This record gives sequence, structure tokens and C-alpha cells, in this order.
Amino acid sequence: MEWTLEVVVVPVSDVDRAKEFYAEKVGFKVDLDTEVAPGVRIVQLTPPGSRCSITLAEGLPGAPDQQTMTPGSLTGLQVCVTDIAAAREELVARGVAVSPVQHAGPQGWEDGPGGEWNSFMFFRDPDGNGWTVQEAPSPLSER
Repeated sequence: MEWTLEVVVVPVSDVDRAKEFYAEKVGFKVDLDTEVAPGVRIVQLTPPGSRCSITLAEGLPGAPDQQTMTPGSLTGLQVCVTDIAAAREELVARGVAVSPVQHAGPQGWEDGPGGEWNSFMFFRDPDGNGWTVQEAPSPLSER
């Protein structure tokens, strides 16, 4: 049996503001924006080329026996690109506050690209949810 990661819920305080950020500034595709029940709205967006989407929700009850995440509390979300310099340029041009390209070194994070799989940049959404962008040596379909 396959277990595929397909959706990550991102906790936000304002679904419209977050939708605009992810669609207009980051470039995610809006797959769905619907009210699934009175007062319950789901917005699903997918990064270009990704097999996994994010969901922004309004009025959705918490899952049974799970803690509710507060807006801005999610960190460690990571996407990969094959050209981190071009991806950074695109984010900056769209108005995203993104870190310089960095790599992990003996003293921690150091400026500039590193070797294979060791070039990263970081940004936050309007609520403070943290994202990492990593440079991959080839597209996912070729790995």
C-alpha cells in the first residue's frame, strides 16, 4: 500500500490574505476555493510541479484528538527547485521577503550556495509560517 503525502494544512488567520500571498506572490496554483459546509471554507493550492498541496481553512473544526495549530506556528515546510538563484529572483520580483541563498557549513548557515543538495533560502507567509526552499540537482521526475 502506498502512503502519499498529498495535503498539508497551513494555519492562517486570514484565508483571503494567505490565498493572495501563496497564489500571487509565491506562484502556487489555486486548485479549489469552496465552502464545503455553511461557514466552512477550504482553499487548496499547489506549488508548480508538486504532488503535494497546501490547504487553508476557515471554520473547519479541529481533527479529533489532535491539537489545533495557531496561525504562524507551522515551520519546516520545504519545497525543492532546480535553480535556486532563479527561484529567489522570482520571489523577490513578486515582493516576497526571502533570505539570501545560504548553505549549511561548519559554523551553521553561511551565505552563498553550497554543494549538491546544500543550497537553501527561507521565507515566511504573512502569519509567520516558515518555508524552506532547497536546490535539488534534478527535477523530481528524474530522481
